[in-house]
Amino acid sequence: MTYDALARTDWFKSSHSNPSQDCVEVKFGEGLVSIRDSKYRRDPANSPANEPIIRVTSEEWLAFLGELTGSRTVGGGVLSVETTAQGMRLLRSARSGTTLLYTEPEWQSFLAGVRAHEFDGPAAIVAPSSSAA
Repeated sequence: MTYDALARTDWFKSSHSNPSQDCVEVKFGEGLVSIRDSKYRRDPANSPANEPIIRVTSEEWLAFLGELTGSRTVGGGVLSVETTAQGMRLLRSARSGTTLLYTEPEWQSFLAGVRAHEFDGPAAIVAPSSSAA
């Protein structure tokens, strides 16, 4: 792993994101990965208690990262990404129905972090080994 993602326990974004840019934020927990959109908290009218957050298992997260990089073809996973008519990226949880909407620059910064393994984190440790007999 080329980034200190294993030590992360708070929300973080890709190192490829502009410091003032809104972005995909990720947090690792006990066997879970949480995803949110930093734009939500920038609006004072939004209640933190109602913030949309997607949570997936570590295994589901690794499968999603693999799909994004093309290293795994799982299909039908709990997370899906759609491109809207306006060019936005819609991240959707099949389990909860929660959606998060990102601009193209936000999504590209996230993907750059995914390719640099910044979001592998503890999920990489708990994932089942593909070389097991």
